[in-house]
Amino acid sequence: EWNPDDPSSPHSMQVFRTDQKQIEAQGRSDYFLDSATKIHYFAEKDALDDGEGNHDEAKLKPEYRSENKIAALNKAGHGMHIVPGPFRDYTQSSKIFNLLRELGWTHPVVPQSMYIFKQGKIGGEVTSHQDSTFLYTTPRQTCIGLWLALDDATLENGCLWVRPGSHRESVRRQFVRNPGHFGESLEYGSEGKDEEGDRSQPQMVFRDLTEQCNASDDGETSKTISWEGTLPANSLPIPECKGLYDAGFVPVPCKAGDLLAFCGKLDHLSLPNFSDRARHTFQLHCVEGDDAGVRWSRENWLQYPKRPVC
Repeated sequence: EWNPDDPSSPHSMQVFRTDQKQIEAQGRSDYFLDSATKIHYFAEKDALDDGEGNHDEAKLKPEYRSENKIAALNKAGHGMHIVPGPFRDYTQSSKIFNLLRELGWTHPVVPQSMYIFKQGKIGGEVTSHQDSTFLYTTPRQTCIGLWLALDDATLENGCLWVRPGSHRESVRRQFVRNPGHFGESLEYGSEGKDEEGDRSQPQMVFRDLTEQCNASDDGETSKTISWEGTLPANSLPIPECKGLYDAGFVPVPCKAGDLLAFCGKLDHLSLPNFSDRARHTFQLHCVEGDDAGVRWSRENWLQYPKRPVC
């Protein structure tokens, strides 16, 4: 249970952000790292009285306390597929496994799952990104996102926007464990942290892969993205969204029950929810496993001993 105003609660007051303050929000938080195999809760920044998510100072605004606290949630994650219940049942269902096999995945595993609330009025934007930035595999990128709409997704309530053709581009940056914080071991925990690490540094950082992309000879294309980690200029207001269309994005409205599947290199985003109602989704991210000759990067933020097979 999420008790953000109870100092004895194991669930910390944390926000989830994808904007320029993402490192500040997620890159300095044990609570974020610990969510790999658990269900942790992350608030909308605009539901907090200071909007910044400082664990020592942030509190829910009065209108979101008590019975209405669920309306302050941004998401729950990232181990919902591990905990017994309907989300694990869905993840391990034959329908999901067969779909992945039909799409060409031979030994799929699930490193991450999350329930996105996209609250009415305060549900913030998710800025332009590629999922493989956070779920990096070698020697090739194998991430695929399965985006299950639990409500109708519309332009008004923050449907997905994608940039067709961007799935053929290289991954532009990688969200990695910072060796400056952890030491060269990159291990998490009091026994695993290298003594050389500087705890004042952020736990995670973004590594620019632009030069690596430009040197690639694997058939991928390299593209300079001025809106990386933000939104293209003039993305708002809706429904015009001139900046998004000019940048090559298209909206993907869908009905409750629809499942969107897209690879981890696809550039995508969502705008704020301007409606009065939440737009819920359940999202799985899968990658190829060891048996497919694919390795999960030891630098990824999310690490745990064994990732369950679909």
